[in-house]
Amino acid sequence: MSLGIAVIGAGMAGKSHAAGYRVAPTLYDTKLPDLRYVSIADVNEPLARATAARYGYERHDASWQAVIEADDVDVISIVVANHLHRPILEAALAAGKHVLCEKPLSDTLQNACAMAAAANAADTTARLGFVYRRAPGLTVIRDLIADGTLGPVLHLSARYWTDYGCDPKAPMSWRYKGGEGTGALADVGSHLAYVAEYLAGEVTAVSGGQLRTVIGERFVPAGAVVGHGLAELSDETEPVENDDYAGFVATFGAGTAGALEVSRVAAGHPNSLIVEVYCANGSASWDQRTPSELGLMLHEGPHGQRGHRRVLLGNDHPYIPGGMPMDVSGVGFGQNNLFEFQCRAFLDEVAGVADPLPVCASLDEGVHNMELLGAVVESATNGGRTVTLG
Repeated sequence: MSLGIAVIGAGMAGKSHAAGYRVAPTLYDTKLPDLRYVSIADVNEPLARATAARYGYERHDASWQAVIEADDVDVISIVVANHLHRPILEAALAAGKHVLCEKPLSDTLQNACAMAAAANAADTTARLGFVYRRAPGLTVIRDLIADGTLGPVLHLSARYWTDYGCDPKAPMSWRYKGGEGTGALADVGSHLAYVAEYLAGEVTAVSGGQLRTVIGERFVPAGAVVGHGLAELSDETEPVENDDYAGFVATFGAGTAGALEVSRVAAGHPNSLIVEVYCANGSASWDQRTPSELGLMLHEGPHGQRGHRRVLLGNDHPYIPGGMPMDVSGVGFGQNNLFEFQCRAFLDEVAGVADPLPVCASLDEGVHNMELLGAVVESATNGGRTVTLG
């Protein structure tokens, strides 16, 4: 058995998938079948060519259709603009491919539901990339909640600050187009929503929804735009159609509440996902800027000696033993490693490898994620009123 791999999308996250598949067979003791690194596809053909060469893929393609039609491709990652997810996934499943799709699942809830239905009817595997579920620090906190060390969550505070849109000269791209809630809320809020549920359980209601656009126009680029990078600009501007900032309060199934905020205009925060949970027996925190450690405080010992301690993550913690060349504390790791764990988990499931890592998210979970984000939009457009899920 061998598996031919292709990545559709050669931008920032596409490179993370391309690299993740290359590293996947080096992780852990179980063996994957032979992997063939077949194609990187992108409409920006020079970028596709360069990415394929950089990561050792056999060829590049200038269209996603070419990948779908290729007989030597078995596994596909979809890492392109959200509105393209549905047609690519449906075509890939119809062609008998296994598919790993980036979040959010799609651009609209209707499209997301159709994608989930297609996945549930398919003979092949379709999964969604909720990559922060692979963060060792967040998984440690989740385990400490579940085993009673931290105990039930009383409340949660979480924010995902980014600054890729804080410069008014950041060029117009698909990220600034779409209806309400398709901006920062969909881009990084989709991450924050599933991270909050990973720790505190399923969200049952949202309230206090806020959506704000603070930079109302963007210059149209004179050429191609890659990822969040700056580019040469034309003199033409177009209106920004979606949100630069979003915030809301979530109510979880056990009555727990949490405040969540996201931004793409938080100057000085290129990628700051920060989560704090306050529990019956103490509290814990994790910060994407220092991802190989966590903060932990437990109600133990004399009151005068209690406080947060810094825990360095190492081979006593999830994903790390055998998952890194130097799997000891103090070495450090980051978000790139999470894509490696995610690609390995997906390939494990596709290949039927014994004792695989926890499987990637289902497309039904992706639908729930979009329902949650849709509830935030509904709350925001109705003066912050409470919206119940389910």
